[in-house]
Amino acid sequence: MQSLFFSPVQPTSNGWIWGAGPVFLLPTASDDLLGTDQWGLGPTAVALKQSGAWTNGGLVNHIWSVAGDSDRPDINQSFIQPFFSYNTPTATTLTFTADSTYNWDTKDWTVPVGVFVSQVFKAGNQIMQIGAGPRYYVESPDNGPEGWGARVNLVFLFPK
Repeated sequence: MQSLFFSPVQPTSNGWIWGAGPVFLLPTASDDLLGTDQWGLGPTAVALKQSGAWTNGGLVNHIWSVAGDSDRPDINQSFIQPFFSYNTPTATTLTFTADSTYNWDTKDWTVPVGVFVSQVFKAGNQIMQIGAGPRYYVESPDNGPEGWGARVNLVFLFPK
């Protein structure tokens, strides 16, 4: 999935940073079990406010299938992600989030709630962030994930 955000250069007078644009779903899975085999497109938006060490906000998008394998189900789903992050002076971040997805065709929610720790670091000239933490699925379809899971991520950062 790739999101593009168009955003004002400066925050609003109340300190909100926001952006909106398109989201693209690309069928890049190497196995049918790992992906939808569908191309998708839709709108996305993000809004956040930074106050001291805190960054709080939300990300939303909606994706519809536009092409793909006709033997696979079409996509018609919304994504809602509130997030609350605390950033330390040493570039360590603690984040609480719920990466919720609603499938409009099956009328099912998938709601994993997670707490993650991440750290910004430099490898050579490249700035990166590595993070990990547990998540718990408070809601999911009958054939979806249940109970505890984990998330690990590596992000390459390209600041100005």
